[in-house]
Amino acid sequence: MRIKIKSIREADNLAGKKIFLRADFNVPLKTRGGKVIIKDDYKIVRGLQTIRFLLRYKCRIVIATHLGSPKSKSRHYSTKPIATKLEKLLGVKVNFVNDCIGLKTGTVVGKMKEKSIVLLENLRFYPEEKSNDKKFAQELAKLADIYVNNAFAVSHRKHASVAAIKKFLPSYAGLLLEEEITNLGRVLVPEKPLIVIMGGSKISTKIHLLDKLYSKAFRVLVGGALANNFLLAHNFEIGESLIDEESLEIAKKLRHRRKILVPIDVAVRDKSSNKVGVKSIKHLSNKDIIFDIGPKTVNLYSTFIRQAKTIIWNGPMGMFESPKFKYGTMAIAEQIAYAAQHKAFAVAGGGETVESLKKAKLIHLLDWVSTGGGAMLAFLGKEKMPGLEGIVKFS
Repeated sequence: MRIKIKSIREADNLAGKKIFLRADFNVPLKTRGGKVIIKDDYKIVRGLQTIRFLLRYKCRIVIATHLGSPKSKSRHYSTKPIATKLEKLLGVKVNFVNDCIGLKTGTVVGKMKEKSIVLLENLRFYPEEKSNDKKFAQELAKLADIYVNNAFAVSHRKHASVAAIKKFLPSYAGLLLEEEITNLGRVLVPEKPLIVIMGGSKISTKIHLLDKLYSKAFRVLVGGALANNFLLAHNFEIGESLIDEESLEIAKKLRHRRKILVPIDVAVRDKSSNKVGVKSIKHLSNKDIIFDIGPKTVNLYSTFIRQAKTIIWNGPMGMFESPKFKYGTMAIAEQIAYAAQHKAFAVAGGGETVESLKKAKLIHLLDWVSTGGGAMLAFLGKEKMPGLEGIVKFS
């Protein structure tokens, strides 16, 4: 398969142009002392390369992003803290405008000088963003000469700032988007054996990838709450462990696929006694709550990971945020990192997966860590990607 990417590197007469840069700075936030601060700037840091590239051409950069899924124009979801963080990381002034469109925004953008940056308010403060409204997209497009999509993580969404806006401006891929497509593109025709590792909670968001890659995969290794659905589908007792009703029905349909492996032991907490321990899946009680895969499962999964030439990982193996239940995720992360340093091409994606790799201090050892979770699954599952249309061509 050949992939042609219309990169911003190919744009003519870039110098001094106004750029509408759709970034994905949808970062986790927390409140401290009444002030909203950024918990993790990973996505912002990954987007800096494109901004610096445009600054070298003395571009006027209008950056737009969404932040969460606000139901109203709440201060908690304002992108203002992102402007502060960008300014600190780049070492240049970043002007914040508390709107996306309208006279005020147009006036500020109209006065921009070369090598200046403006960050717009949260795109999702406007319902027209998610409804892919053409008029809203046209208003955004009026702010610039060129559109650059650097937001791979939302490129599977049919939203105004990634889909409709391309009707009104010459459109290109940012450097991060280009890297995402190039690296994930390698997995579309994987070197075998291919090992797919799936965790997290919902199968429904991952079903297309399972269907598309199952025939190519040597094994699919399942963990996290996702595994609970499969265990229940196989009629194992899972006590009061987390399941997803929609996913359970899908798991029942997939339970006889022999390449899909489920845990053989798990780390549990007994609800009545609060005791934590490891149990075989054959010996679980109705009071157990599963929080992680067990050591025998880690050993089993590791034998397949060590054979892999290509690895795809999405979703933790358990509640890795807790010291008591981090073992499975950390151990699998170590095995993937080791394989990536030897004979395997390893990619990972998803917010919790990235968080676990950072916690394990292994993120730099994988071949590619995607900024998109759902978008990575959609891309690898060959679903429609509205944000890539007109920018990325497959042949």
